[in-house]
Amino acid sequence: MLASTSPYRHALLARLRLPFEVRDPAVDEAALPGEAAPDTAARLAEAKARAVAPSFPAALIIGCDQVAAFDGRALGKPGGHVNAVAQLRSLRGKQVLFHTALAVLNTASGKLQAANVPTAVYFRNYSDQEIERYLELERPYDCAGSARIEGLGIALVERVAGDDPSALIGLPLMRLSAMLRNEGISVV
Repeated sequence: MLASTSPYRHALLARLRLPFEVRDPAVDEAALPGEAAPDTAARLAEAKARAVAPSFPAALIIGCDQVAAFDGRALGKPGGHVNAVAQLRSLRGKQVLFHTALAVLNTASGKLQAANVPTAVYFRNYSDQEIERYLELERPYDCAGSARIEGLGIALVERVAGDDPSALIGLPLMRLSAMLRNEGISVV
């Protein structure tokens, strides 16, 4: 069971070729006052899994959340063009740390596995014209930091450093595969 309505996470989980269903966890994703980005991501990943759990007493529930951190603060989804331009201007030549938290809850046993998979993204020094062209073509208003890395956003990036390339898109498949193996489910 995937406790997420994200089309990106759905597509990633489908790569594992395991049967799954999707449920909206309907969790408030606001950070708590003073909460650090990795703590927010971890809390929300678990909250999403637990929100769906009561409807499925014998299932594995996958909850996931991602929070981008830049200059000591969370970097949210822009929601529109003006905010996306401002975000992308502020990220030129800078590093953003994406914290992707994963929670797998076995509702039959009550066992919870949790992990945070960080990914550092180093943006290059792109021009205002490149920002406008990118936003016109990609419209990444639902992506933290306005950068859809699995699309044209990759052209704004100088390099990426992390242990799991799928974590940056929203669901760390390498870590998830290990968690599923811990539950007796082999992907291959």
